[in-house]
Amino acid sequence: MMKVSGCFGLMKRSRLGLLAVAVLVSLTLCRDDNTLQITVARERGSLPDGFFLYQLLEDRGIRVKSITPAKDSMIIHLDTPEQAQAAQLVLQSHLPEGYAILKSRRYSAWQWLYRPAADEERLG
Repeated sequence: MMKVSGCFGLMKRSRLGLLAVAVLVSLTLCRDDNTLQITVARERGSLPDGFFLYQLLEDRGIRVKSITPAKDSMIIHLDTPEQAQAAQLVLQSHLPEGYAILKSRRYSAWQWLYRPAADEERLG
């Protein structure tokens, strides 16, 4: 048997390290239980102001990581799934009728990796 050392041993360890990093990143990207999406249920309604949403949640002890406008919705990123659930309840009780407030499966904390769904319009 030949002992693996030097450059080959380093390459083997590097591959294992890269594999471990890839697994951790993929687990992080798939976790989006901390994200809420607010959409307008009526055709001509408008989205709530992001600063208003931030104040409403922060005043109730719910830490908001970010609020981002997206196509026809507002995306709210929170720290934990428990905070997302609490935020959903607060928003449902304080926003007027006509808004849908759901846990978002479409947007994650890594929005730059967003891929449109098959039923969405594509340009080009």
